[in-house]
Amino acid sequence: MIYCAAPLALYMSVYDDNLRPLELNNVKTYPLASRRSKVSLNDFAKPIEAESSLKEFLAGLPNILAVQTLRQLAARIHRARELHKPIIWGIGGHVIKTGLAPLMIDLMKRGFLTAVAANGSVLVHDAEIAMVGSTSEDVDATLGEGGFGGADETGKLLNRAAQEGANENIGLGEATGRALLAINPRHADYSLLCATYEARVPFTAHLTIGGDIGHFHPQADGAALGATTHTDFRLLAEMVRRMDGGGVYLNIGSAVTLPEVFLKAVTLVRNLGHPLTDITTANFDFIQSYRPLTNVVRRPTANGAGQGYSITGHHELTLPLLAAELVSGSEK
Repeated sequence: MIYCAAPLALYMSVYDDNLRPLELNNVKTYPLASRRSKVSLNDFAKPIEAESSLKEFLAGLPNILAVQTLRQLAARIHRARELHKPIIWGIGGHVIKTGLAPLMIDLMKRGFLTAVAANGSVLVHDAEIAMVGSTSEDVDATLGEGGFGGADETGKLLNRAAQEGANENIGLGEATGRALLAINPRHADYSLLCATYEARVPFTAHLTIGGDIGHFHPQADGAALGATTHTDFRLLAEMVRRMDGGGVYLNIGSAVTLPEVFLKAVTLVRNLGHPLTDITTANFDFIQSYRPLTNVVRRPTANGAGQGYSITGHHELTLPLLAAELVSGSEK
C-alpha cells in the first residue's frame, strides 16, 4: 500500500484552524561539501596487517572519541614526565586481579608512574600474588561456611606490617612493601608493592576499616591500621601538592574510596594556601560512576585548574592501550 500526503485543503484535524503543521517550503539548505563535519576519512581506522608494528597499529586506530581522549591523556602524561611532575596511579584491587602489575612496573621504570595510591584490596591481592602466585578467592564457594578471607599468611603479613609501620611512624604502603620483601616472596617480580619499595617510589594505602579481609584476623590492630593509613593520606596530599604545574592523577578501578580520598587531598592542599592548577586527572572504569566523575574528573580541574578525562572500558584492554601509546610516543 502506498501512502500519500493529503492536500492541505483536505486537512481535517480536530484542532483549531490556526494550529497547522509547520510548512517546510522555505527551509534553507546548503551544499553538503561546504559543511564543517566532526569526522572525515582522515579519521578512519586503517586495516591491521599481521606484520604491523606497534606504532603502525596505534596510528591505524580511528582518531575518534575514546582514541582521541587516550592520545590527549598520553600527551599530558608525557608532559608531566618531561616537567618532572608527579604521575600518580590511584588503583583498586581489580587492576591487580586483571594481571596489570607487570605493565605498571614497566611504566614505573620508564618514568610514567611516579607514585601509587591504592585501596586496601590492592594490598591483599598484590601480597598474595607475590607469596603464592595466585589471588581472587571464590567468595561464593567459601562465604557460606564462614571461610571467606581466612587466608592465614595474608592476614598475618598485612597486620604485622601495619603494627610495624605504626611503631616507626611510616605509611601502610611502605610498611607492607617492606614486610613483603622481607619474607623473600617467590613471585616478587610480579608484585607492585615489592617493585615500588625497591625503587623507592611512594606507595600509599587508603583503608576503609572493616572493608578488607585482614581486618577481622586475630592480629588486626585498628589503631595501627588507622595510624598508618592516615600517614599515607598526608603523604598523598604532599604528592598532590607537587602536581601543581603539570602533574597527573589517574583513578583506575576505585569507585568510592580513592575518589573521596583524592578530593580530600586536593582540598587540604588548597586549604593550606598552596596553588594547584594546570593538573590532569582521568578515570578508567567499566562505567563512569558519580564519585570518580565528580571528585576526580570534574571538581579538582574546575574553573580552569586543569583538564579531566574519562575512559570507559575493561582495564585489561584500556590500560595496555594507554601503555602502548605512552611507550610508542616516548620512542618517536
